Amino acid sequence: MNEIRDLIVGIDFGEKTTQLCYYDRRAEEPRSLPIRVGTSQYEAPTVLCRRLPKGDYFVGLEAEYFAREKGGVLIENLYQACQSREKILVAGEEKEPWELLGHFLKGMLKLMGILEIVKNTKCLAITLESLHRVQVENLTRACEWMGFPRSKFMFLDYGESFYYYALGGKRETWNRSVAWYAFSQEQVTFRRLTINGNTRPILVRFEEPQETRLPAEEELRDVEFCQFIHRTLGKELFSSIQITGTGFDPQWAKQAIPILCYQKRKVFYGNNLFARGACMAGKDRMEDKKLKGYRYMSDSLVLTDVGMDMRVMGSPTYYPLIEAGSNWYECSASCELILDDTSELVFVVNTPEDSKKKRVSMPLVGLPVRPNRTTRLSLELACTSATQCQITVRDLGFGEMYPSSGKVWRDSIQWPGGSAPGSAAVGKDS
Repeated sequence: MNEIRDLIVGIDFGEKTTQLCYYDRRAEEPRSLPIRVGTSQYEAPTVLCRRLPKGDYFVGLEAEYFAREKGGVLIENLYQACQSREKILVAGEEKEPWELLGHFLKGMLKLMGILEIVKNTKCLAITLESLHRVQVENLTRACEWMGFPRSKFMFLDYGESFYYYALGGKRETWNRSVAWYAFSQEQVTFRRLTINGNTRPILVRFEEPQETRLPAEEELRDVEFCQFIHRTLGKELFSSIQITGTGFDPQWAKQAIPILCYQKRKVFYGNNLFARGACMAGKDRMEDKKLKGYRYMSDSLVLTDVGMDMRVMGSPTYYPLIEAGSNWYECSASCELILDDTSELVFVVNTPEDSKKKRVSMPLVGLPVRPNRTTRLSLELACTSATQCQITVRDLGFGEMYPSSGKVWRDSIQWPGGSAPGSAAVGKDS
């Protein structure tokens, strides 16, 4: 590799294998990094080994070697372990899942051969098949343990990685819909990425997935896949077709390939799409901002804009707090405000596809009685899922004349689109 500083790194952290890539600024595209120099082997087993008695760690192929030949302790269920907060027993010692994950990610980054990898990395983007709260917690703590500040790392699920990969390519490969066939040994899943150019921002989303089981026998497998192609693609125009997964092989798909390539459709097959997509996400968010006018919509992302109507510098205005289209674990906001003839907070919420705004109230039960405009509050919002938001309000008082009461109000609110708005109207006093 020719990059030594301002690195943008993408890691596909998979259940069985993990891949690493970096953004090549000369070629202006992501490059997969082989786990063995001079080979085309890009997938490292997602395993970690603790060598005894030294207590150091190895990853991937080296982990398997030290476990097999040197009596090291092999940790094979690392991906599943990161979905839990339960400690793991390793050579008689209890280890936190995030700590083991940190050792694994650190070992993978060593494959880049860069000294002071944290200092020389501009963005570390990690992608997984799906993202849940516990996984995000473990990933965050692992990255912080390695020394990365929060501004230098980000997480994506496979759907979002696909979005950045697809729209990061040449426009002719995504100016219409993009098809995605994801294979496993037993089945194939189809998803269609659509782009709505009639909205501002331009909304990009996946339609509901379709799937079918595939026979093991190759000839029947080819026939079944052909039928599935006809059902999913039909006669519609697609800019490109992406194929991922180990269950696909051009050797058996002899009838299917001509159908996929019908009308000169561009067909791409490979298993490095997600690592490359993560890398392109880091490049776009940190530097290019080419997709600033686009908004990827997904169930794993916050789909609601949240703000408040306030007076700022004496003028009435809408004050944004949370923007739709962001990863829920990145969505947080804080501000200070002074109440004006009210004892509740009113949030203005709406989705990009709904022009009608809704108002959701949070009563401040037990608010100290003071003259108007002499109650100052701090407001903090932090999303705990794509639809759930934790709100914390603190009474700051108003100088020496009206000291803080110490009251704190907390509420966990599900914005409209989840449960009914009325469920958000009860504030909890503590």
